[in-house]
Amino acid sequence: MIRALALVFMAPFALAANEPILVPDVSQRNVDIVYSFTGAELLLFGAILYPDGRFPQRDADIAVVLKGPSQRILVREKQRLLGTIWANADSTRFQSAPGYYAVATSRPLEKIIDERTAAIYELGLGNIQLSPANAGSPDKQARFENGLISQRSKNDLFVDQPGSVEITNGVLYRVRLPIPARVPIGHYTAETFLIRDGRILAAATRDIVIRKSGFERFVAVSADTSPFLYGLCAIALSLGLGWLASAAFRRL
Repeated sequence: MIRALALVFMAPFALAANEPILVPDVSQRNVDIVYSFTGAELLLFGAILYPDGRFPQRDADIAVVLKGPSQRILVREKQRLLGTIWANADSTRFQSAPGYYAVATSRPLEKIIDERTAAIYELGLGNIQLSPANAGSPDKQARFENGLISQRSKNDLFVDQPGSVEITNGVLYRVRLPIPARVPIGHYTAETFLIRDGRILAAATRDIVIRKSGFERFVAVSADTSPFLYGLCAIALSLGLGWLASAAFRRL
């Protein structure tokens, strides 16, 4: 009886031991933004460790998601009036839209995982949980979500790279993701998923920080910690530059 109970208790651990493990890493844990920052490229790589060091009998797929930080965003819809004038017609607010989102896969997403599982793990641009604050019709919500995704994709803040993850010998993987110049600062997460037969076998996460450095960091920190003094300094600097410009023009 005791042996049977022990086997039942140890069964979940035995099953977990038979599952592969992901060991991910990134080329940079910290990305510094200075005045000359024009963008960067992150290398995300890692290994798939199988039980007892066995090589897999069948290949699996890899999906990598880099996202962060969450933002509250107001999206406005413009309509043309009188043929030539554009004006704001409607708007909606999203509570937790990621400031940056990139997904890369070893094969097109629809070929490696079903829609329900992809939605649960927020895999794919169409599965980002944007949390709209305004209650509206499903058609209106979908219209604004598609508009936000389209706009951020044009600015390289939402990225979709199907087939860009390289897998070597079914064990090693790597992918490069672009970091645009206008990327928001904050904490990011790089999530890696191992997928086979539409099921996620393993997942792992690495943290990344994108921050301002040098004088830009000093200005950003000052604006957050001492907004009143920061405002006074900004006004004084503007007046000083205006006076210098007028003095230079008078001499000319």
